[in-house]
Amino acid sequence: MLSIKSALAIPFAKRIRKSVLKWANNPIETQEKVFQNLISEGAATVFGKDHDFVSINSYGDFVKRVPVRDYEDLRPYVERSVNGEEHILWKGKPLYFAKTSGTTSGSKYIPITKESMPTHVEAARNAILMYIAETGNSKFVDGKMIFLQGSPILEQKNGIQFGRLSGIVAHYVPKYLQKNRMPSWETNCIDDWETKVDAIVKETLPENMTVISGIPSWVQMYFEKIQQKTGKNVGDVFKNFNLFIFGGVNYEPYRAKFENLIGRKVDSIELYPASEGFFAFQDKQNERGMLLQLNSGIFYEFIKADEYFDNNPRRLTLKDVQLGVNYVMIVSTTAGLWAYNLGDTVEFTSFKPYRVIVSGRIKHFISAFGEHVIGKEVEQALQEATFDTNIRVTEFTVAPQINPKEGLPYHEWFIEFENEPENMAALANELDQSLQKQNSYYFDLIKGNVLQTLKITPVIPLGFQTYMKSIGKLGGQNKIPRLSNDRKIADALSELKLVK
Repeated sequence: MLSIKSALAIPFAKRIRKSVLKWANNPIETQEKVFQNLISEGAATVFGKDHDFVSINSYGDFVKRVPVRDYEDLRPYVERSVNGEEHILWKGKPLYFAKTSGTTSGSKYIPITKESMPTHVEAARNAILMYIAETGNSKFVDGKMIFLQGSPILEQKNGIQFGRLSGIVAHYVPKYLQKNRMPSWETNCIDDWETKVDAIVKETLPENMTVISGIPSWVQMYFEKIQQKTGKNVGDVFKNFNLFIFGGVNYEPYRAKFENLIGRKVDSIELYPASEGFFAFQDKQNERGMLLQLNSGIFYEFIKADEYFDNNPRRLTLKDVQLGVNYVMIVSTTAGLWAYNLGDTVEFTSFKPYRVIVSGRIKHFISAFGEHVIGKEVEQALQEATFDTNIRVTEFTVAPQINPKEGLPYHEWFIEFENEPENMAALANELDQSLQKQNSYYFDLIKGNVLQTLKITPVIPLGFQTYMKSIGKLGGQNKIPRLSNDRKIADALSELKLVK
């Protein structure tokens, strides 16, 4: 029998689904309204005056006046905001700066404003409500929910608060969920990740956990500690756990390992949140891709990834994109980001409505020999090679080996296995065949004897956690790049390889 709270969740979810479908079914018109509002609101800012917003009457005008920027290009404006100046990128001062550890720019400070903050909260809420509306499953709202996240402790400077995005969002948990939310505030404030996970395990073990959420690699660490402590599968410890919410990385490489740790399949919802905005969430259990958030104060542009490094790549709006093409996503937002390159690449999986998958990072690829292998390709190769086998992978990353001791150069895959394959060479061959099939440049390099087939270097148990700890990035929102164009990560992991 449903409780009052879970019973009320169903009509509320259906009402929200109706409002979501209203803008999702009118995508171009919705984006045009967002664009016009952004230009109107941005005209009085320092950035708007520098770029003559008052004379922007069309998207074409915007393209002429506002070049695509990454964080380094925007940094002078951001620093003025950080120093407390008003009306720089958006009206007034930001409410927050989300501090991120950029992979290419060191620490970044991403503004979050009075207008942009609610969109982060609403999108996360709507993802759950769309799931309830689709499945009719609302019982989980009566149980305990956990999100493995950064510390909610914020610093204050010049009237603005600074912290990790997940820590900022922790302050916006709706009242009706606060009794259900875990871990405790005190535990959430623990900085050391391993100490924090141990405390979370202790707190959650006696509870009726129904929803667990976080980046898969760090949830996996939590699950493993539960299994070690109890000797049971997570699904037996938490009998009513039936919804896993995740974001940050592709879940597929982890799926087999998770199902083994849980002991059964559970429903999952994929999210695409970032400090710069909440861009998409999975709106259907059996549809590939996530619903692009078109009504969240974010105007989207796209550049074909293979044209991005050209002198003057063409910028496209939503109406010009194609299915299955790898695009760099560019955003302008109510947080004051303008034609901002997130660094993410996406592919569209449907147009009715517009859904995307995150295919990788424009700066995370291997092209040491002109092959331009991307994250989606290595993840798909691993998925295909281990499908219908008992091979379970804990973590992996790939780097080029340009100067091997003997033979031709190759791609080196560092893989931490839960259970190793009986035939490592056969797995390497399967991976290589899949990559050749997906990437014609890689195929040509193998067939032309420029590269030899890839090699696998097994990593010791907990090797990736050891590496992340060594660079001070264990836990939180940190994740290991799938691909590197150099040997920095590879050389560190070579010290952690499994020797037999």
